[in-house]
Amino acid sequence: MKMNEKKSEVNEWLDVVDEQNHIIGQALRDEVHRKGLRHRAAHLVIFNRQGDLLLQKRSRNKSDFPGFWDSSAAGHLAAGESYEACILREAVEELGIELGESCKKLFLLPASPETGMEFCQVFRASHEGPFVLNKEEVEDVRWYSENEIEAWLKTGGAGLTSTIRIMLAKLDFGGWK
Repeated sequence: MKMNEKKSEVNEWLDVVDEQNHIIGQALRDEVHRKGLRHRAAHLVIFNRQGDLLLQKRSRNKSDFPGFWDSSAAGHLAAGESYEACILREAVEELGIELGESCKKLFLLPASPETGMEFCQVFRASHEGPFVLNKEEVEDVRWYSENEIEAWLKTGGAGLTSTIRIMLAKLDFGGWK
């Protein structure tokens, strides 16, 4: 498979990065995960007018964290793709929404075992829906209030991916609205 061929979930080409997030090569997704190589992902947190956060329940067909709750949308950056292009693509692919320029960069999580060795650029957007879910990727979505999220985290965050737990700890809850 060549780098310009259409990607599939398992055989897409990803940039491999060093500990400073500089590209050092490319590899197929399954190899990146099998070898624990650092790579890049983009995550989106969507808020509605009431300040509720949209979480997605990952498809049970996903290889990592099947059936767990995660950020509103997320995905690996394809080789040569920017964080911004990736998150706009993922919003369309997973939720059926176009975000355009309403998407704001929040923070970058460092690659670690808890993030699957992914540098995770987190973006924020406001949207009310409706959402058209890609059932191969997303089983369900649900709005959660700040109080619901805080209570969930206080009880250990069971059912949340490790990455969204890290993201939620870094989000400024007071700045949601």
